[in-house]
Parts: sequence; C-alpha cells; structure tokens
Amino acid sequence: MDIASLETPVPVVDLGIAEANIARMQAYADAHGIALRPHIKTHKLPALAHRQLEQGARGITCQKLGEAEVMADAGIDDIFISYPIIGEAKAERLAALAARVKMRVNVDSSAGIETLARAARHGHEIGVVIEFDSGNKRSGVVTVDAAVALAKQAAATPGLRFDGLMTYPTSAASAAFIAEALPKLRAEGLEPAVLSGGGSPKAVHTHEMAPVNELRVGTYVYNDRMMVAAGAAGWEDCALTVHVTVISRPEDDRAIIDAGSKTFAADIMPGGQQLGYGHILEYPDARIDRISEEHGMVDLTACAKKPAIGERLRVVPNHVCPVSNLHDRVATVKDGAFLGFVDVAARGRTL
Repeated sequence: MDIASLETPVPVVDLGIAEANIARMQAYADAHGIALRPHIKTHKLPALAHRQLEQGARGITCQKLGEAEVMADAGIDDIFISYPIIGEAKAERLAALAARVKMRVNVDSSAGIETLARAARHGHEIGVVIEFDSGNKRSGVVTVDAAVALAKQAAATPGLRFDGLMTYPTSAASAAFIAEALPKLRAEGLEPAVLSGGGSPKAVHTHEMAPVNELRVGTYVYNDRMMVAAGAAGWEDCALTVHVTVISRPEDDRAIIDAGSKTFAADIMPGGQQLGYGHILEYPDARIDRISEEHGMVDLTACAKKPAIGERLRVVPNHVCPVSNLHDRVATVKDGAFLGFVDVAARGRTL
C-alpha cells in the first residue's frame, strides 16, 4: 500500500517533517535555557510525545485529565495539566494519576485548590501553578494580589506544593505581571520554580518577551495555515496534510471535495471567511469557501489550471489541532514511503 492508494479523506503525517519541527524547537529552547514542555493536544500521539522527550523536553503538557491518563498509560511520567480541574469526580481521577506519575496542575481559584487538595489527601503530592491572564481574556487571575493569595493558599495546603506561575500566550503583558509578582511572592517566602509561558506562533521570540523558564507549545509539531500566516512556518514545515479527492465539478469555477466539517472542523483564519477552510497545496489560488458535514465547496475562479474529477489534493488545515481530534487514526509517511496507520490515542478526551 502507498499513500496514493489510501481512501480519502485521510490525514497524513510526514514524520520526517514532524521530527525536524521537534528538533528545531528543542534547539531553540536549549539555546535560551528554557525548559520545553510540549503540549500534546496537537498530535495526541504517545509515539510523538516520547520523541519530544527523547529530544530533550522536560515533560509534557495536557489540557484534560483524559489526555493525561492516555499519556500516563503510555509510560510518560511527568505531566502538567494546564487547565483548571474542578469537582470531586475529577479529584479522584487526579489522585489516581498522581499515584502513578509526577503531576502538576494549573489553578486560578480557591475552588481549584480545594479540588487539588482533595486529590492530594490520597498521599501523593501535587504541584500547583497559578495561572494569570496576560490579555487573552480566557482563564487566569487578573491581578497580582489574587495570584499571591492563591500561591499562599496552595503552599499552606497539605499535599500541595506551590511551583510557580503560568500564562498563555507569552507577551509583554506577561513580563509586566511577572515583574510585579516576583517581589510580592518572595516577600511571602514563596519562590516560583516555574514561570511558564506558551504559544507556538511567537515561540522562538519567547526569550525576548518575558522572563519565562518553561515553554508550552503544541502546534509547532505539525504547523498549519495559521502558523504559516503568522510567519512561524513555511508550507514545507507543515507535517500534517489532509488528502482529499475531487468528487464533483458542477461548474467550471467550482469543485466539490470529499471533506467538510467532519474532516476539517470549522476554524476560519484571522481576517475572516474570505480566506476559506484550508490551503490546497496543488492549487494555491483555489479557496474552500464553504463546507457542510461531508462536502467542501471549492471556488476555482482565480485558478488558471483546474482540478479534474478524481484528482487527489493535499490540504493544509487552518488549525491542525481540532483536525487531529476529529480522526481515529492518521496515516504516516517518511521519505515518501507509507509507514502505516497510527491511532490518535488521546482524541476525544473532553473530560
């Protein structure tokens, strides 16, 4: 079997490109004395997580307990969950994980610390990292005083260990928050071992933006159209492409491909709908302007040459992370040779 004979739509991962991306980011982190803790929510593959660790990553980052459970089952023993965990059921699952691997968890509330405390009562220490908002308006405390109060609560709670601060994305606002927070934390006898930042688009400028000593990045392993648009990657650095087939040509300037929202998700590019739902490598002037569940409607108006029914195309997704999550398995290739299918082991772990 080879790639050209696979049924479409199918996500294809070029392992050679992915490994080059892994090595490049690790080299950047090493050069600047930053611990790399890659986020596995992009690839969700234990094999690639192990490869990142082999290249020098300190541990991994997960977004959900379900992802962490999959990675722990695969033998990874240093995991940070960069997402607030709330509730008794999740405390029990976290306790089970902490009994198996080194666990560190994000909090931005007293309720979050109480959940971690319930997990730690089972006898296994859990590291606590206080999340602060650096302008993204997502989770995270918005004042330094709130961060210090949570750090004091964590440090005073049996079974918990205050480890530091985290934010997403790393920015100039991150630097300002850290600069104000450090003297206040130290005045309380609290020294943050971890100052964790994140974000793939500006990852290689992390050292210029804020004094973080840990970098959480995920998208870099595959890259996608958003990363190319941000100037953080080229098309040649995109390790995952979705192979599709033209199944209809109802009009001269319109083609239909066999992939829609069940394949690409519905992420649009910054700048709006006019940029479409993915970049077709063979026809860069084409635009996937509409999708339904199973259909992708491609506007060919700007194309001098146009694809025929039955032609196979490669699409770079706008945002690759949800594409990984939509598929049970990916096809893998290296040096042009088809290596086989790999299960996306941590897909669908919403809990």
